[in-house]
Amino acid sequence: MSASTHGTTPYYYVPAESRHPVMAAAGLFFVILGAGQWINGHDWGKYSLALGMVWWLFVLYQWFRDAARESEGGLYGHKIDLSYRWSMSWFIFSEVMFFGAFFTALWWARSHSVPALGSLDNALLWPDFKAVWPSLAAGVTASPAGIVEPFQTVGPFWLPTINTALLLTSGVTLTIAHHALRENQRGKTIAFMWATVLLGIVFLIVQGYEYYHLYTDLNLKLSSGVFGSTFFMLTGFHGFHVFVGMLMLLFITLRLQKGHFTAEKHFGFEGAAWYWHFVDVVWLGLYVLVYWM
Repeated sequence: MSASTHGTTPYYYVPAESRHPVMAAAGLFFVILGAGQWINGHDWGKYSLALGMVWWLFVLYQWFRDAARESEGGLYGHKIDLSYRWSMSWFIFSEVMFFGAFFTALWWARSHSVPALGSLDNALLWPDFKAVWPSLAAGVTASPAGIVEPFQTVGPFWLPTINTALLLTSGVTLTIAHHALRENQRGKTIAFMWATVLLGIVFLIVQGYEYYHLYTDLNLKLSSGVFGSTFFMLTGFHGFHVFVGMLMLLFITLRLQKGHFTAEKHFGFEGAAWYWHFVDVVWLGLYVLVYWM
């Protein structure tokens, strides 16, 4: 199917065959392999993780660059725009299901698993167990045979609250940038986009410091029972999504500086904004259910 170079073409543009999907999958393979091996004490895992991350980011850059060239070349008409909107909507829906599974695991452990272990029947297997949350925290009960070291829990003050303020503020700056773009105020749009990217970077720095504090001062680790595993799975995956969203916003900002997007046509901007607002909402759930409750 030949594609018209006019942006309002009624035809669906079919791009040439691309190596990007398989190359991105290969990079993610090394990321997952390295992370798993590093967590389990194999030192070479961190090198695989670093290699996979650099590989994946390079492929992502090339993929975004090619898509931007096609869009600016007038190859994307209404049908492509509509398909992108549906694709991004379903992608965010899949992310809702992804985080929903981990939130459900947290709820199940607190509401069913821990109370069941404290029942009369299980008291015969673990007489010293106390059905409280978080289980195995310091001062609550000792781990059977020292399987899990005692740890301290983390509250909402102050690092999680600071990160909440950072993400909420980033949502505001992103919304201001969106309204400025729709009003053809490109300078204002770029300024507030850079502010949003900076807030995302600061969020990641604060979370990195929080992880360091948890491991070194509170002895809260991924291996700290069901509390540690659910805590780091939820906050860790959310942090990764913030990182991805920040890269999206950074790429959009660089495109804005090159004169890309108009007040009428800017779904690349909108798609990244949808994703960022979704990340904000997930964090609010984490802030309440993990840090406060």
